[in-house]
Amino acid sequence: MYLLSIFIIMRSENMLSKEKLDRLNVLARKAKNKELTKEEKIEQKELRQEYLKNFRKGFKKQLESIEFVDE
Repeated sequence: MYLLSIFIIMRSENMLSKEKLDRLNVLARKAKNKELTKEEKIEQKELRQEYLKNFRKGFKKQLESIEFVDE
């Protein structure tokens, strides 16, 4: 039997700062109600890319920490 051990460690360096995440949410809400300006669209795209980059990095670390133990 194999026991799958997963250690989920959320590290602050892998997460978007609260200010950036809040700004991304503000832009998303604003985009639902009206058209974003060109500058806001660029800012939103950059924040999304940073968020996804950090998410993928953290997810990869989680996958790499998976340890199979034979009992």
